[in-house]
Amino acid sequence: MSKSINDNKNELNKTTMTKKICLFNHKGGVSKTTTSYNLAWKLARTGKKVIMVDADPQCNLTGLVLGEDFDNYYINRPNDNLKAGIAPAFEATPIPLAPIDCYQIPENENLYLVAGHIALSEYEVPLSIAHQLSNTIPTLKNLPGAMNSFFELVSAKYNADYLIIDMNPSLSSINQNLFCLSDYFLVPTSPDYFSVMAINSLSGVLPKWEKWAKMARVAFSDSSYPFPTTSTKFLGTIVQNFTIRNGEPSEAFQKWIDEVATAVTTSLIPAISLEGMLLDASKYKANQATEGYCLAKIPSFSGLIPRSQRGRIPVYEVPDNMLGVGTVLEQYKIIRDRFLVVFNTLADDVENMTN
Repeated sequence: MSKSINDNKNELNKTTMTKKICLFNHKGGVSKTTTSYNLAWKLARTGKKVIMVDADPQCNLTGLVLGEDFDNYYINRPNDNLKAGIAPAFEATPIPLAPIDCYQIPENENLYLVAGHIALSEYEVPLSIAHQLSNTIPTLKNLPGAMNSFFELVSAKYNADYLIIDMNPSLSSINQNLFCLSDYFLVPTSPDYFSVMAINSLSGVLPKWEKWAKMARVAFSDSSYPFPTTSTKFLGTIVQNFTIRNGEPSEAFQKWIDEVATAVTTSLIPAISLEGMLLDASKYKANQATEGYCLAKIPSFSGLIPRSQRGRIPVYEVPDNMLGVGTVLEQYKIIRDRFLVVFNTLADDVENMTN
């Protein structure tokens, strides 16, 4: 006999230890997808069970993972993606949400993918309406909590420690929903003027989203798919896509790295603090506040990206035989090993801050 929605609701009430982390910035070009992939891979290498979620209709994360198998995946496994997973709630079918079969990364047994779907944006309008009119249209009350309930089911199926959510660069209702159902968030940035503008913008947007979430936790508490009861906590920023000179960011990029840090400490932190979106002060490193709560500074991946994609592995695991020979090999080994140190530290920090 198939499970009812109430049966699934009872399952979701069981204690889960999965930590949901979203990477979000409504500015594009800040390497959210690449960072999500490399961070998730490193956490999985430490023995954690990690599920990556491609919540961007462009499906860049899915393409990065599947490579040439991308098209065949959707032909052979049409129901194993994010849109199909939440469809029962959004299309009002009389069946409960259920976990899909995630794609297991062959080269990393602890790492899984919830594939994206180009048509996920079709759910934008009903979700937006549900956010605003749920009290007057009872049939919409299941939508805001549907994605969270689906994630909980998938996490339970794979006994996941972490769910890493890669979001698209927009202020959509889907992104608002994904952000507010996450336990933690990271803000990837790049060292430029537009990232400073984006941080100042997020200082206004994110507190509004948290205020909405506080309402949602009450309004949707009696729905078949309840909304999460905890607020989304800030882990830090990541600055990336810059060139280095003698092991440090070049002077021009350092200027903007400092500007981004200033915007975070003077604008973002005070705004989200008022809504209870910061961790306990002891969770942050002693020098984090003075550096704009930056967890990692990641230079441009340059020539390692095509090699990484060809091997379907992160940049810090590209083997010597894919790097070249002679001087080229030695130069790339230095670059690769620098990224290994960066992501080792980032994964350790994320794990320590979320424990």
